[in-house]
Parts: sequence; structure tokens; C-alpha cells
Amino acid sequence: MPLEKATITNTSTNEHIPVMFNPEEYSLDKANNFAEVGIPGLEAPPIQYVRGNLSSLKMELFFDTYEKREDVRQFTRKITKLLEKAPNSLAPPILLFSWGQFNFKCVLDNVNQRFTMFMSDGTPVRATLSVNFKEFQPIEIEIRRGLFIGPPTIQTLIEGQTLSGIAGEILGDPGSWREIAELNNIDDARNIPPGTNLVIPSRKKLSRPR
Repeated sequence: MPLEKATITNTSTNEHIPVMFNPEEYSLDKANNFAEVGIPGLEAPPIQYVRGNLSSLKMELFFDTYEKREDVRQFTRKITKLLEKAPNSLAPPILLFSWGQFNFKCVLDNVNQRFTMFMSDGTPVRATLSVNFKEFQPIEIEIRRGLFIGPPTIQTLIEGQTLSGIAGEILGDPGSWREIAELNNIDDARNIPPGTNLVIPSRKKLSRPR
């Protein structure tokens, strides 16, 4: 019985892209994010759990068209095009990598192409693509106050930033920090650990109930 081929499915178009050769191996990475809490006098700062990170799926895909004397880029281009923005969503497509019982919902994060064999006219006929897929997790947000138009974005708070500064920079209204705090269930806006991910609406003007 032949070994089942791995496939990459574009969930927006339902296009199935079978790999030319199954990968010899793949790695699946998962990590957590911790913030260091600076306390004067301690030799080493304690750490505080902030959030989990998305999983990453990494592998190498091999392409060879030497026997057919075809340009291998007609096959590798199907993979690299998955980095392009779709016209309807203005974002790269959500993908499903499937191999046997393994299914991984993801987006293509980056691709490195290496062409290693060529015909006499320079046409490449062998290539290896190092691909990195990033896990996709949909976010559903319930807004209890105000009206947010457009998809939300995620902003990572860095040291020295404030909610009012972020609200002014992204939304054009520093006073909208209260809505951001409520949306993210923040009780103390002055004590937010650096590295915290904040859900922020993409609209610059908020409509509040009167």
C-alpha cells in the first residue's frame, strides 16, 4: 500500500496542494511566555506566566522535476503563493496541513527556497523548501460596551507603554483606554505586565452609547 501523501489545503479556496515528496521529518514546537518581575535587591528576578505561544510546524519539502525536464518553480510557486494576501480578507489564507491522522490548522509564516540542480539553460529542476507554519487560533470577542467596527488586532504591551498611549496611537483617542481595559478585563490599568497581549479594535473612532 503506497504511503499517503501529505497535503496543504487553502481553506479559503478549498484548493488541495499535495507535496511532491513526503517530508523525512517535521518538528512541532510549543512554548510559554514568561515575564521577569524586577524586584530590587534580588540576585535573580522571579518570573510570571504571561501567556502560551502558538505552536510552530517546521519541515523541509523536496521537489525534483529533472526526469521530466520541467521548471521546478511551477510546483514550488504553489507553496510560496500561500504567503500572499487574499483579496477578500487582505491577509494570507488559513491553511490545513494534513498527513494521515495529523491535522494542523495554520498560516504559512515563512519559506526559504534552495535550488540545487539546473538544466543547461539555467532552468532549476530541483529545490528544497524550508517551511514554517504557525498555528491558527480564531478569536471570538463579545463587546459589551461601545460598538467596534472592523476586525480586532492584537497589540503586545512593551515596557513604558500605557493604555492611553496605545489608544491614542491606534484609535486616535487617548480616552478610549477605558474601553480597551474593559474589553481585556483589566482592573488596574497602571499595573499591566510588559508582554501582555491586548485585543484592540481596528477602528479609530469608537461609537459609545449615549
